[in-house]
Amino acid sequence: MDKRDFAFGKFNFILLAVGMLVVIIGFILMSGPGSTESSFNADIFSPMRVKVAPVVCFVGFVSIIYAIIHKPKDAEE
Repeated sequence: MDKRDFAFGKFNFILLAVGMLVVIIGFILMSGPGSTESSFNADIFSPMRVKVAPVVCFVGFVSIIYAIIHKPKDAEE
């Protein structure tokens, strides 16, 4: 197969994999123990789970979108 048959180049696949990994890390940062009916866990409102993790996920999603939109150099002919 010729390299021009693929829609994505090597850079696109690497950026896509990195973006997926960053999104997974963001979701892991969001996870943790929750509250139950008998006890309240204040950790559900920690800055890591409310502010940092969503920003990490957003950066990962932007990276994935860029990997999809970016045109490989050899496909510009």
